[in-house]
Amino acid sequence: MYLMVGRNRRKNSLLRRKSPSLINGARLIDPLTLEISERHRKIVRLIQQNNSFNPSVDNTITLLKDGGATFNSIFNALEKATDFIHLQYYIFEEGELADKLLNVFERKIAQGVKIRLTYDGIGSFSLSKSYLKSLKEIGVEAFPFLPFRFGRFLRSVNYRNHRKIIVIDGEVAFTGGINISDKYLKGDNVLGKWHDMHLRIEGSAVRDLNLIFLEDWQLVSEQEIPPVRRAISKNITKPMSMVQITSSGPDDDFPAIEEVYFSMINSAEGYLYIVNPYIMPSAAILTALETAAISGIDVRLLLSENNDSKLVNWCVRSYFENLLRAGVKIFLFPEGFVHSKIIISDDEIASVGTANIDIRSFDQNYEVNAMVYDAEFTNVLKKDFLTDCHQSNELIFEEHLKRPWLDKLKEGFARIFSSVL
Repeated sequence: MYLMVGRNRRKNSLLRRKSPSLINGARLIDPLTLEISERHRKIVRLIQQNNSFNPSVDNTITLLKDGGATFNSIFNALEKATDFIHLQYYIFEEGELADKLLNVFERKIAQGVKIRLTYDGIGSFSLSKSYLKSLKEIGVEAFPFLPFRFGRFLRSVNYRNHRKIIVIDGEVAFTGGINISDKYLKGDNVLGKWHDMHLRIEGSAVRDLNLIFLEDWQLVSEQEIPPVRRAISKNITKPMSMVQITSSGPDDDFPAIEEVYFSMINSAEGYLYIVNPYIMPSAAILTALETAAISGIDVRLLLSENNDSKLVNWCVRSYFENLLRAGVKIFLFPEGFVHSKIIISDDEIASVGTANIDIRSFDQNYEVNAMVYDAEFTNVLKKDFLTDCHQSNELIFEEHLKRPWLDKLKEGFARIFSSVL
């Protein structure tokens, strides 16, 4: 266990980029010029210093709730591709969605569209050789990220690419929590319907998501593809939003997304609402949440009543007692499985992306989030959050203390594994 997951391999040569970063070197704008509060300018600076990504104000965002809306929007956008399609997924499972994608890929390649796909070697381990052969035969360039290989298994098994990104022609991008899996449309026999949030983005933030894809593509394929800067359409009539992309991985100098979460928690003045299925916080995040709640901030967590892993479920629940004691409100959603990764605060700022609130996402996975500095967008998420809370079961501290001793024993046992789950 120690050899596989016990050592900190940040800056490990296995994970190091083989050429200078495509991202570094951008001219950073002065956050003082942005029309946001000073406390949120600090978050802008933090992301700039960690990732070199500027916020951009020319973005239109469409919030996509659950698999039906998300995949309808994705397939509509794929059909309009004329130049390239870039896809990156942690889980890419065979089924109706994968078959439909294969058909779309075949048509678009016949029209001259270049398609590049990366998938995580462990998360997409179930992908069959026949499906991968079909991708290759129609002309899709597909590479796994750190695939399962005995020769380097102990060095790479703990580092996964958890990102979900689609970029089409450099003009439209998608990111969020939804993988390529039929369970997002049909649910599963154990948990029922899967609930999740995804974003469709048009604007300058698309370029940054494409840069992240190209860096990962370069790592797995050893092909260097120069980024293409696209002119943003002037005919967009939808409201514009300020968006800043942030990413993190085990080859970064600092845990960038953990620092963003930490800053968001400490910057909250009125409320902090969090939706996340895997809340197993680091010591810093746990202290920040407790401090915010004790200070009078309305801190609420929304999770599922059930989880897709019993061990993870007991580990998540092992944090409830201290959080409740500090005044954090915890709501358990009873219908299906909530897989979203969202933080919203003070009607001003929201984070939507792939990163969970756990040590794996902070230190060991490649993740990506979109930070949205927009009151209207934040209020839409807030309304949806409060609606889900009304449909959920709120934990009461005094009642939670009376849970069976066997439950406490399971929580304590599961907590041992919190750093690797």
